Amino acid sequence: MTKITFAPIEELVVHDTFEMDRDDLYRERITPGGNLPLFWCDGILYSFSPLPLSDEMVKEYLKGRIHWGEVHYAKMQDYQPIVSLEAEEYKSTMNIRVLSTGRSQLHKDFIKWLKTKK
Repeated sequence: MTKITFAPIEELVVHDTFEMDRDDLYRERITPGGNLPLFWCDGILYSFSPLPLSDEMVKEYLKGRIHWGEVHYAKMQDYQPIVSLEAEEYKSTMNIRVLSTGRSQLHKDFIKWLKTKK
């Protein structure tokens, strides 16, 4: 039988956070190639940018440490699987998926930390 080892992330290093208007957060997820999802956990809607996987970042990852370069967020009390933006530049309504991360201990711990830093 194959041995399975679970090695959860032990440390999340966040380099910058920025609270922004919810519509601006929506806009940053709209790209010419398609809309990127947002994340939601415990009343916070957010996006994050992991640092590129360089040799150093792979070493960090294997040590149980990940790095998020930037986190942009806005308050959104209740979870909604889809949020919409009237996009003036596209003259249409843009829909953006929202993924609930409340079952991830990493994301729950991050949101708890973020709420203490405001």
